[in-house]
Amino acid sequence: MAKSSSPTASASGTKKRKSKSGALTHEEVKSLGHELLSSRTHLNHAPTLLALLSPSAPLKIALEALISLQSFFEPLLPSIPSSSAAAAEVASSDPELVFGAWLRQRFDEFVAALIELSVLPHSDDTIREVAFDAFMNFVKLGKDGRFHSAIYHKFLHAVVHATDSIDPLLELLGSKYSKYADVCYFTYTSLDKITNSLGSQTTGSGKDGLQNGDDSSEDRSISCIHNIYNILVHIPALDFKKETKFDMWSTVGISLKGEKNSFEGSSATHINKRLKVKFTKAWLAFLKLALPLDVYKEVLATIHQNVIPSMSNPAILCDFFTRSYDIGGVISVMALSGLFILMTQHNLEYPKFYDKLYALLTPAVFMAKHRSVFLQMGLRMQPNRS
Repeated sequence: MAKSSSPTASASGTKKRKSKSGALTHEEVKSLGHELLSSRTHLNHAPTLLALLSPSAPLKIALEALISLQSFFEPLLPSIPSSSAAAAEVASSDPELVFGAWLRQRFDEFVAALIELSVLPHSDDTIREVAFDAFMNFVKLGKDGRFHSAIYHKFLHAVVHATDSIDPLLELLGSKYSKYADVCYFTYTSLDKITNSLGSQTTGSGKDGLQNGDDSSEDRSISCIHNIYNILVHIPALDFKKETKFDMWSTVGISLKGEKNSFEGSSATHINKRLKVKFTKAWLAFLKLALPLDVYKEVLATIHQNVIPSMSNPAILCDFFTRSYDIGGVISVMALSGLFILMTQHNLEYPKFYDKLYALLTPAVFMAKHRSVFLQMGLRMQPNRS
């Protein structure tokens, strides 16, 4: 690529091109992409192409712009400065430093556009998949081949706070990327941070969290909780007992700041241990939230299959089951079932278990629609007197 010139050098050319026919045609967008890739004298085609990355843009136009921008940024990724370094370079008189700062800003805009196209429900399925694959490719390349956890965290933050359905995107995430250990690892890591942040912004627990008020902030919190749960179930726990080799999405694998060694070349046992720790932290952070009743029921109905076997120390769920018991109704019955599993399969000592079981033996429980479930569990939980 030639020596730098001002990023404004081609602005007038782009404006003239647009003024002739109003909206850009597909061929015009394709020409802008070719020129952007050919020389720095056409750098200002980048903002023009970025402006076309919208769910409302014609599909062919948006796809052409996206592909051109991906081709532009990928080879430059190693030379893009960090956000802090770019901020310091803005006022520099060195053209290369100014270019670096400009490149950082444009790259951040491109990543934001890819996330938006991926998350918004009214994006065309084709543009969503292409945008998400392009985004995950930047995650894969990262800095020197390391997993780009910073932009992946931004993506998950946007998904958690989405106000519309995220099912199409989660299907892509689960089907194409959940098989990679580093994707799972950084998904758990980010969800732990996002969930703890969400928990610190909300108040109330137990029954208070189950009431759906009209307050918009409460509605947003409930939406976030549903989204976090949906992400967790779309990133199923890897079969830690059977895995002898873990596939990695990024070149380096799992590498963290301050660590000399990545997971590449690490033993399966070591990777197992680290993944279990992150999996456990993510689920514990989620289970501390004031879950809506529908999520509570679904979690308790599947936790023995989807969560307990993959936790580093399942007995730590004792507090969650105890809190759940206090809610009452079918939640109490399901919580006792969870405690029973911890007692019989994971050596949990819980002397008050049968007191809690007998406390549920009221006329109301036999009249409720879940009475058959309670009776089955009660019989199964009876101590062996033989």
